[in-house]
Amino acid sequence: MRKRLKMVEHNTSNFIRNIVIDDIKSGKTDQVITRFPPEPNGYLHIGHAKSIVLNFELADEFKGKTNLRFDDTNPLKEDKEYVESIKEDVKWLGYDWDNLFFASDYFEEMYNRATLLIEKGLAYVDDLNADEIREYRGTLTEPGKESPYRNRSIEENLDLFKRMREGEFGNGEKVLRAKIDMSSPNINLRDPVIYRIAHATHHNTGDKWCIYPMYAFAHPIEDAIEGVTHSICTLEFEDQRPLYDWVIKECEMESTPRQYEFGRLNLTNTVMSKRKLKQLVDEGYVDGWDDPRMPTTAGLRRRGYTPEAIRNFCREIGVAKTSGIVDEKMLEHFVREDLKLKAPRTMGILKPLKVVITNYPEGQVEMLDAEINPENPEMGTRQIPFSREIYIEQEDFMENPPKKYFRLFPGNEVRLKHAYFIKCEEVIKDEEGNVIELRCTYDPETKSGTGFTGRKVKGTIHWVEATQAVPAEFRLYEPLILDEEAEEDGSFLDHVNPNSLIVENGYVEPNMKDVQAGEKFQFFRHGYFNVDSKDTTPDHLVFNLIVSLKSSFKI
Repeated sequence: MRKRLKMVEHNTSNFIRNIVIDDIKSGKTDQVITRFPPEPNGYLHIGHAKSIVLNFELADEFKGKTNLRFDDTNPLKEDKEYVESIKEDVKWLGYDWDNLFFASDYFEEMYNRATLLIEKGLAYVDDLNADEIREYRGTLTEPGKESPYRNRSIEENLDLFKRMREGEFGNGEKVLRAKIDMSSPNINLRDPVIYRIAHATHHNTGDKWCIYPMYAFAHPIEDAIEGVTHSICTLEFEDQRPLYDWVIKECEMESTPRQYEFGRLNLTNTVMSKRKLKQLVDEGYVDGWDDPRMPTTAGLRRRGYTPEAIRNFCREIGVAKTSGIVDEKMLEHFVREDLKLKAPRTMGILKPLKVVITNYPEGQVEMLDAEINPENPEMGTRQIPFSREIYIEQEDFMENPPKKYFRLFPGNEVRLKHAYFIKCEEVIKDEEGNVIELRCTYDPETKSGTGFTGRKVKGTIHWVEATQAVPAEFRLYEPLILDEEAEEDGSFLDHVNPNSLIVENGYVEPNMKDVQAGEKFQFFRHGYFNVDSKDTTPDHLVFNLIVSLKSSFKI
């Protein structure tokens, strides 16, 4: 029996859950069986995560089963790489499937069911090409025209279909179409193509087949074979439901699954089309499917999002019959909430400015105590070195500050987090007038934790001791796509944000030198960061910004 996630209380809308409850009460269903059916033609994204959470948790709640099934009916676009990445993503999100299936497992069965349709006079081999079929299909306001090949005899169709399978014809020469109704108001019922020729090596079946079922034909048959009770898909498949039901009925499937559609997830500043995501990868806008700016599960994982946060987000947005756009800040909120109690605190300097504390003893290094997570005292304390030379952020010093600037400026005193008060005494500049170093003094009586109350300062800044500081690369992210600039005309690529990635080279505390890929930290005042899994080496630390510390977003 597979491991099941602890169920959460349902305080958000989920109309499909209500349907399942009614089906169980009425005796229509005695065991709930759902499936997650990805096509292995790309990596999963956050929209798929919503579907995964929905399907697996519905089955879990009602002690049912969920199958992972790859709808691998198009060898021209599919790849073993995608299959493995999808498996990894589902497991990472926290789910185990009860059965693993491939549509290709059923190719023989599908061929036999298509043959049955021919024998019943409900399918025919058509010689029209794709453009002609499209032309004959008609429009929303005009009925379609029958193909001149529609009335071939059953015997001729059986013969041609068999020869299609045997490889006698080239790609596009013939197709098998369902014979339904060319005047149907639902265009999907105007003799849809159910098989096409594709002389291509399949990742699972090799060269055994050269004809492949279309998704709309294959999908209901797969559901029926597996005994799926609730076949859940997104809203764009609503018009396909009559065809789904027709295939199950006319192919005389023993089991009768029902299709239910829900509104797909759309996020602000995000593209959710696999085709567009692939374009971003292929044209080099990102460094792969797992680029931290991508909404793919692999990208979110590399950026540092947690599976717990994604699951909580998916539960919170609920399941509705309509599609809407969700603010990406809502997802970030759940990430922040999850990391708040988990992530150790530390200090990192992204844009270093050297500070020399002139009255601190030369050659002396002292160790200071710092809490690891003030919101979770059980995580304990860490020790950080302090000496005469430290780095602070460039933005924490201004030579001529505006009013209410409480950080460092000539003559002003600030607190160094976990350390002492320091006062800026002198500013060192290069030949071009750029500030390159500050000379400060410290007050030994002001050490943090000693209870010093002699005077107060308004500003606290972070720092890293200079002699033991570990160099690090910080990658700061902004949305990859800018919605507010989007218009109807032009390509979505016109709205790619040129500043979606900013790289800074700074320093981290010495106790960070042995961090491992995937570890997460809150850098004081900067945000939550994740150790990059792809580019981090023992000699080169790379930290990805997960989310900023604060947001105005409210649930």
